Amino acid sequence: MYFSQLGEQRNSRPAVRVALAGMIVGVLVMILTICIVVGFKQTITQKVAGFGAHIQVVSFDNNNTYDLQPISVSDSMLAVLGSYPHVKAAAPFVTKPGMLKTADNFQGMVLKGTDYWDFFAANIVEGVLPEKQQEILLSRPMAQKLGLEVGEAVNAYFVDAQEVRARRFKIVGLYETGFGQFDELFVLTPLATAQRLLAADARGEYSGVEILLDDMRYLDEVADRIYFATVHHYDEDGYNAYYVQTLHQQNPAIFAWLDLLDMNVVVIIILMLLVSGFNMVSGLIILILDGIPLIGTLKALGADNTFVRRIFLTQAAMLIGKGVLWGNVIGLGLAAVQYWTHLVPLEAATYYVSYVPVTFAWGWIIVLNVLTIGLSLLILLLPSLIITKISPAQVMRFE
Repeated sequence: MYFSQLGEQRNSRPAVRVALAGMIVGVLVMILTICIVVGFKQTITQKVAGFGAHIQVVSFDNNNTYDLQPISVSDSMLAVLGSYPHVKAAAPFVTKPGMLKTADNFQGMVLKGTDYWDFFAANIVEGVLPEKQQEILLSRPMAQKLGLEVGEAVNAYFVDAQEVRARRFKIVGLYETGFGQFDELFVLTPLATAQRLLAADARGEYSGVEILLDDMRYLDEVADRIYFATVHHYDEDGYNAYYVQTLHQQNPAIFAWLDLLDMNVVVIIILMLLVSGFNMVSGLIILILDGIPLIGTLKALGADNTFVRRIFLTQAAMLIGKGVLWGNVIGLGLAAVQYWTHLVPLEAATYYVSYVPVTFAWGWIIVLNVLTIGLSLLILLLPSLIITKISPAQVMRFE
């Protein structure tokens, strides 16, 4: 009976409906913020890892360029690196800076030799992956700049200390990841083709080893294990100690930018929690003011303050639950639409992706809901003290 009377009063007050709408908007904004930011960070991290892996083992003498000092990599070393927990693959690679030149144009690039094609196979837009000697996979933006198409040949030039090496490659496929910073830099070829540019002998020399993980949460743990396993190791010639670097160390500017997103999320969530809490406080105060006659009657019948406060807090909790429920339904619904349709676009040249990426981070969403409900109820305890100040005599006089 008490709840029905309060419900009728609530429905007669637009201000309470506004408070409920504020709660719904706050929850859906927080859910969308988490889904978009987590999705954005995961997408960018996957693209960066696709070009350079999660962890690289390179020469200790590397100069932070793509012209790396070669290191010796044995089959036993690859087997050991691939045996660590959470390591999905350990594969040698070769990078060699150079230049592509046509009759009318030229473009600086890095030729990368690899036999691990999962990432580029998922981003190929035309043609096939290179399999034979002197075949390359070119990015579509680079092909457009140079006026090249699949099936054509292009000359490449590589500068060493003593000479300029010229090679002629056949373009067998085009890829595009939307990550312009790398799409306009990397040209892919089979490992053996790039390895010949190092003048490597039978000992097996490469620019390094790329290590891909199945879970980014273990990045630092795996990197530390590999570091301690290789820190005192030297090749057969007694030099070129191995150096371990993570994708965060390879691309500090990109990940510093991504870390700023975490601060934005924190700020948005705090603001939305404050707004939602303020809306619910307003709604509870309106319920109390509308229920003053009921409060006076209940107290006159012998109800204590705790009992009366429980009635109004329960009604407010029902409002919070309704707001959180609808906020989740609408927020997750909008996220699902974007996840399946990519309806909202982005400028790839600026954001490295062509659409707003979405990931359903269920753990964070559950924590957000619990935090929202808990803090809202906690905030409501203070305004509910108004009930203790209302006496039956004052209500009767007011009536």
